[in-house]
Amino acid sequence: MTSTELAALRAALWYLRRIILTTDITSPRPVGDAFRALQAAALGVALTVAAPLAAAAQTQPDTFADLVDQVSDSVVNITTNTTIASAERGPNSGNPLEDFFEEFRNQRPDGPTPPVPPQSRRGSALGSGFVISEDGYIVTNNHVIENADEITIEFYSGEELDAELIGTDPNTDIALLKVDAPEAMEFVPFGDSDAMRTGDWVMAMGNPLGQGFSVSAGIVSARERELQGAYDDYIQTDAAINRGNSGGPLFNLDGEVIGVNTAILSPTGGSIGIGFAMSSNVVTNVVDQLREYGETRRGWLGVRIQDVDDELADALGLEKARGALVTDVPEGPAREAGIEARDVIVSFDGTEIDSTRQLVRTVGNAPVDKAVRVTVFRDGETQTLLVTLGRREEAERAVPASMNSEDPAETTTLGLTVSTLTDEVRAELGLDDEAAGLVVTDVDPDSAAYEKGIAAGDLIEQAGQVDVTSVSEFEDRIEEARDAGQKTFLLLVRRGEDARFVAIPLDGE
Repeated sequence: MTSTELAALRAALWYLRRIILTTDITSPRPVGDAFRALQAAALGVALTVAAPLAAAAQTQPDTFADLVDQVSDSVVNITTNTTIASAERGPNSGNPLEDFFEEFRNQRPDGPTPPVPPQSRRGSALGSGFVISEDGYIVTNNHVIENADEITIEFYSGEELDAELIGTDPNTDIALLKVDAPEAMEFVPFGDSDAMRTGDWVMAMGNPLGQGFSVSAGIVSARERELQGAYDDYIQTDAAINRGNSGGPLFNLDGEVIGVNTAILSPTGGSIGIGFAMSSNVVTNVVDQLREYGETRRGWLGVRIQDVDDELADALGLEKARGALVTDVPEGPAREAGIEARDVIVSFDGTEIDSTRQLVRTVGNAPVDKAVRVTVFRDGETQTLLVTLGRREEAERAVPASMNSEDPAETTTLGLTVSTLTDEVRAELGLDDEAAGLVVTDVDPDSAAYEKGIAAGDLIEQAGQVDVTSVSEFEDRIEEARDAGQKTFLLLVRRGEDARFVAIPLDGE
């Protein structure tokens, strides 16, 4: 609301107050006059308030033509050439006549054509991209240029230039290219993808199905979509995106790139209004690293984690379900800093952590070798530890700490039948000599443990937040929890390389 509209609103309200204070409600005529005046004043207030709302509702563009003119010189078509074996299908294979002609050749009168040693041939693929700097850096998808021998960039003017591959990041499907241009190039800036709201207008531009420089428009259908990657942060849009749009820009109405068109969800292979663009706030961080190093350098904390649900929060003493629960701490930065299994990471470098996904992305965006403060919840209290981050790309696989085993024994409780770990059982389960704990041999299908996904062959490493290697220790921990009035009992369960905490109710077996 402008200052003029605000002044008009204040004047209307003052007039209403004056009418109410000066009207004699015992006289019929003044009451009628006051009522009519009140109606007029109320109408003025309504129009004053409605004016800015109506103006806001009219912000949708009458045309996208001006926006197209603004950005078109910075959007490019990408063609790649790849050398492949003749027996393999090329990037653009799928012609239904290929199978027909192959069958025809094999039905010749003199029999099938004798096998011919594979010979190399050329295959090509098409995609999109956009220029991000006047010196010729171009962003596209990794899958557009993967394994390419030659990359050709076609501009809106029709000019073509060969491109050099600077670096790729398969985790986010982003690639950075570079062309040498005789003069400064038109480019488009990145915008703030976090500022986009569901329902905002967006425009996609690219090379769908090889048609070249096509434009489609729609809205942001959803934000923060996750497909399959640890660093996924996709904007979902109903703007038409098809094969060939990959790597192209998704614009806001200011001509800023707020996403890189990457994938579609479609049973037919064509657009059905469900497209995904990697958010610009993820892309910019990746591009900056590729531009400086030619590769990504993500921070590495060195923990295995799981989300905290309500039952786990109750078992751990948290007021509400939040943070990332540490299930394992191999050799690495976290162990050196004193982070332990059962810690709940609630803050990382000043950012409040609500989930494992948020922690993974926040750590990955942090610089390598940076010393950060990590706040953990442990034994009913919070404490802050200083961790110097490693580099995720160089991290070695986690190795569990060594533990000792006990003589065989077995018990059934909480719907679980567990026994101590023997060398024979280790061999059957494919566990190494350092593995320790209690092995689950059976699970009651009517138990809470079964509903929580515990299965025969799982290894229980901790019970009640204490390492256990014998059945007696396991039973003692359960009895202590019941005596303390706990409603849930916490187990650390390992299956292969993955460990997770499971909260089991104690109100019955």
